[in-house]
Amino acid sequence: MSTAPSPSPESVDVRKGLEGIIAGETAVSQVDGQGCQLIYRGYNIDELVGRSNYEEVSYLLLQGSLPTPAQLKEWMHQLESQRALDPQTLALLNHLPADGEPMTVLRTVVSAMGLYDHEAEDDSIDSVRRKAVRTIARLSTAVAAIGRRAKGQALLVPKPGLGLAANFLYMLNGTVPSPEQASALDLYYVLLAEHGFNASTFAARVTTGTKSDYYSAIVSAIGTLKGSLHGAAGQRAMETLLEIGQPDEVPAFVQRTLSNHQRFMGFGHRIYKGEDPRGKHLKRAAQQLSLKAPDGFLFNISERMQSAVTSAKGLYINVDFYAAPLLHYLGIATELFTTMFAASRIAGWSAHIIEQSVDNRLIRPLARYVGPIDLTYVPPEKRSVPSSPTA
Repeated sequence: MSTAPSPSPESVDVRKGLEGIIAGETAVSQVDGQGCQLIYRGYNIDELVGRSNYEEVSYLLLQGSLPTPAQLKEWMHQLESQRALDPQTLALLNHLPADGEPMTVLRTVVSAMGLYDHEAEDDSIDSVRRKAVRTIARLSTAVAAIGRRAKGQALLVPKPGLGLAANFLYMLNGTVPSPEQASALDLYYVLLAEHGFNASTFAARVTTGTKSDYYSAIVSAIGTLKGSLHGAAGQRAMETLLEIGQPDEVPAFVQRTLSNHQRFMGFGHRIYKGEDPRGKHLKRAAQQLSLKAPDGFLFNISERMQSAVTSAKGLYINVDFYAAPLLHYLGIATELFTTMFAASRIAGWSAHIIEQSVDNRLIRPLARYVGPIDLTYVPPEKRSVPSSPTA
């Protein structure tokens, strides 16, 4: 059977960053930029916030529907039973630099998880699902361990009976969190669990499309999330709040940033034409936490920044803006913020890896060549010093 020829690169428009290009179909989530809505498997996030939790949402993303009570009980048992890092990965982690960049350490830990997983090279869907359960359960454990080692503290094992968010806070801070604290982090996990064909998810799908293994796809996603234009924006937003220092300093900071033509971290989004739908939920949770925090004024800085930047530039907040003070108030170091993003997004990444595997096609876009042509080979002894390349 013949197939239609691929279009010539010269005959189609170039969209830098693939902006506006539909690169595939997915049933995992819908990111509605015009309506400023985020929908997981048919459920608007506004429908899930306050009713569901991360365990249930991770099941929804991977399995395609909300679980029955019996299914949820079994799912939570699976996650709880898999939280501890395997001994080989833990041993390797303990040999890594304690002051290593957290995302770099996490990337290495996930590689080790694949190295010591006897199912790593089994690409059957059932095997991928089992690996997803293990990784969803263990990524928060790994992040907590990275945070403890950075502070020179002994690592803690998962505490039976706690949910994933509460367990993370226990393993990081050494005390069982209050219900309010656990609920705030669970909300963060729910809201950052999935977001369509974002850069890190697309990277995971590209890797999966080559028939590589699950762990390689997750490592690809982590490496992509590490960038300041993606997951690391939350850390930059928090650094901005700390740099400003006091609410009264916001106007001067905004004016200085405008004069220097610099970016406001935590503002603007490639897809949403208005405010990120996750922002209002994170703002409310951050505000509640700020009421009991000694540096509650940081939330006031956030509110004044939101008003000032929107007025001056017409920019709306994105998910990173209020996620930053929320994580800060939970005792999570700024350097760990991007790893927290990964610990949440692992559910979405895994769902997309499964979806790509079920209906796979190698992802191979074209490129329009804009370099020189028809050059003639010159022997080394006759060459002059070339000019510096432009790219």
